[in-house]
Amino acid sequence: MSSLDLYRAKRDFKATREPQGRSVRRKAKAQGGAFVVQKHAARRLHYDLRLEHDGVLWSWAVTRGPSLDPDEKRLAVHVEDHPLEYGGFEGTIPPGQYGAGSVIVWDEGTWSPEGDPAAGIEKGHLSFTLTGHKLRGAWHLVRMKPRRGEKRDNWLLIKADDDFARRDDDILETAPDSVKTGLSVDEIGQSDTHGGVWTRAEAASKGSASKTREPEIPRPESLKPGKPPSKRRQVARSAFHGS
Repeated sequence: MSSLDLYRAKRDFKATREPQGRSVRRKAKAQGGAFVVQKHAARRLHYDLRLEHDGVLWSWAVTRGPSLDPDEKRLAVHVEDHPLEYGGFEGTIPPGQYGAGSVIVWDEGTWSPEGDPAAGIEKGHLSFTLTGHKLRGAWHLVRMKPRRGEKRDNWLLIKADDDFARRDDDILETAPDSVKTGLSVDEIGQSDTHGGVWTRAEAASKGSASKTREPEIPRPESLKPGKPPSKRRQVARSAFHGS
């Protein structure tokens, strides 16, 4: 579960500025580590939750984004591990590449699990605490029972009912922009000077050939629900910067 082989196989690093990642493994931290949520305007807008463990980032594509409402259960598709360096990535993946579209660091901070996180993943229920700019308090990731023929590893991301829960506040609407630069995902997509962003000329020069097509993220309609940073403000150095 900690291999980056699948991550690397899906990407052409001559055509994308996403980090290839180092092969150095870190000893797993029982207390957790860094976390990041990246807003990803790919073929379908979604949010990628990433938790540091054993030298990589465990990753889930949260189709509708995280909610502070404990009554909301958000579909989270477990995807391949990402390198730690990916936690600081903000920019545009060029057309024709896997996951093409703009990416911003929507939130970042630290996470701490309840008990052994690897055991929680194996069991299918990971309980943890987030300490970020936008997401705080206790959370749960719960694996869904697969349907017949289901190939995706589907989980639910659920906010615990604690002091940080909010039933009347959509954090995705009230705090939509990057905690790293203050830019919106649209501004990142339009920029040709921001670090890590391709210009149109650069993207065109690489062509539109793709090594693999981004998988379709399932729609969650069938699932029954079981102070943001100021504009363009730089935040404190994160665990991902300079990784």
